[in-house]
Amino acid sequence: MKAILGGILMAALMATGAQAAVRTEKVTYRQGDTELVGFLAYDDAAAGRRPGVLVAPEWWGLNDYAKRRAEQLARLGYVAFALDMYGKGKTTTDPKEAGLLAGRFRSDRQLMRARAAAGLEVLKGRPLVDPARLAAIGYCFGGTVVLELARSGADLKGVVSFHGGLATPNPADAKNIKGKVLVLHGADDTFESPAEIAAFQEEMRQGHVDWQMVFYGGAVHSFTNPDAGKAGIKGVAYNEAADRRSWQAMQDFFAEIFK
Repeated sequence: MKAILGGILMAALMATGAQAAVRTEKVTYRQGDTELVGFLAYDDAAAGRRPGVLVAPEWWGLNDYAKRRAEQLARLGYVAFALDMYGKGKTTTDPKEAGLLAGRFRSDRQLMRARAAAGLEVLKGRPLVDPARLAAIGYCFGGTVVLELARSGADLKGVVSFHGGLATPNPADAKNIKGKVLVLHGADDTFESPAEIAAFQEEMRQGHVDWQMVFYGGAVHSFTNPDAGKAGIKGVAYNEAADRRSWQAMQDFFAEIFK
């Protein structure tokens, strides 16, 4: 009987261990008068504090794609927080509405920075997060967001922009960047002009930033999102090879900044 009970107990413990995996939570927070609803992901089987990674979504808002990226980061051992830029977790699948929602922040970079900083504070305050080891990644519009967050002087070890917008009205603010910058870009992305790319690189040089920029041949805008082509936007498409390679580049970057 003892052997049977012992076996049952062992099986229960093994089952519990198997279930220990990525946990997710909705987190309500505020920036000014705006109520925001972000998405937290972490591995509850890991012990101790670990680096935190902020995730800034595409212009569609905090949708399932951004949440999946947060969960992927959690499986890599990070605490990930996908922030809400629009309020109350709003999302859209309409390009026109997305353009209007994102356009408000493109024309008001101080608001963009404040909204991103609010998300960073949530991440920084989580008990599992090492506040001395923080990074931010962003996709498309979110790439612009994390670059602006870095330009604001946020205490980040690094930021990663995936096919993000590079232009800023405040290039001199590059001097405020504290961490390293990695830009992962489609070589055939027509959403950023050669002039804008050159201006970004010069901005990084003038700001004495430790930066890298990687181009993926054959890749256009939004190359990391398998659903990129569903909106029917010209010059937007998924590229499996570029997606895989850029995710690996991010991991290598994190291994360097969080060592």
